[in-house]
Amino acid sequence: MSLFDLPLHELRLYRSESTEPGDFDAFWDKTLQEAREREVGARFELVETGLSTVQVYDVTFAGFDGHPVKGWLRLPAGATEPLPLIVEFVGYGNGRGLPHEHLLWASTGRAHFVMDTRGQGSAWGGGGATADPVGAAPAFPGFMTRGIDAPENYYYRRVITDAVRAVEAARSHPLTDPARTVVIGVSQGGGIALAVGGLVPDLAAVAPDVPFLCDFARAVSLTDQHPYREVGLYLKTHRGRTGSVLSTLSYFDGVHFAARGRAPALFSTALEDRTCPPSTVFAAFNAWAHKEKRIEVYDFNDHEGGGPFQEAAKVRWLTSHAA
Repeated sequence: MSLFDLPLHELRLYRSESTEPGDFDAFWDKTLQEAREREVGARFELVETGLSTVQVYDVTFAGFDGHPVKGWLRLPAGATEPLPLIVEFVGYGNGRGLPHEHLLWASTGRAHFVMDTRGQGSAWGGGGATADPVGAAPAFPGFMTRGIDAPENYYYRRVITDAVRAVEAARSHPLTDPARTVVIGVSQGGGIALAVGGLVPDLAAVAPDVPFLCDFARAVSLTDQHPYREVGLYLKTHRGRTGSVLSTLSYFDGVHFAARGRAPALFSTALEDRTCPPSTVFAAFNAWAHKEKRIEVYDFNDHEGGGPFQEAAKVRWLTSHAA
């Protein structure tokens, strides 16, 4: 594989041509207001894992339309005071996994909440446990075109609402510190973290890695890799609908959420990434509104990005933002 996107010096200047909907803020204000008409009602049930250094809680909370959404909350064993909180969103097709997974952040002395992604968790990893009970119009297999006929029906409206509620649920536990809340994620999880970063005004930091769901118009025309390719294959059948589809997607574009980012941010991208092309990541990074932002660039990596190297970078970086 070789470099296929813009050269790095152009990436650092690249700006998306995506048009922000005029009612973008009103759409999301209404969506979240409707969700908050129901109590988040987070329930935390201690799980027996055999782990001696970490306690794990099985969490259920009310997401979009009050639908039950699952998660794991991991705490360092013996914690007695509120801890910095890491809320993590997972990659496309994955779920929250098993209770003994994802031990890094609790091992740093922080609380760690992992949200299950509705309807996913059957493609790889340790599985998921959250249904998506909402029906939709005809769609290409996968999640990218579910409900793409209108923003109100689109799948990621539900997922992003769940994610905002996940932050509220995690913050409701007495051993988490709302003032030291960070959202993170890789790929789809990074795109969701970007959205939350634009919708939740009082985060301590945001760390999206190789984020998905950014600069849709460029992404779906530049790469033939799934999941973006799902949109192209849908339009291959539904001829003449490109404009309306891109209009729907514009309400969920990480570039527009980034323009509302009010916390320090650490991004990462990989220059051989054909799944989430680097120009789409830089589109969100360059739009990020908070002046304190940084992007790690991995020159010869594909969608795995920095992997454990980026995890180490985040651990170091967060000593200044959520210690």
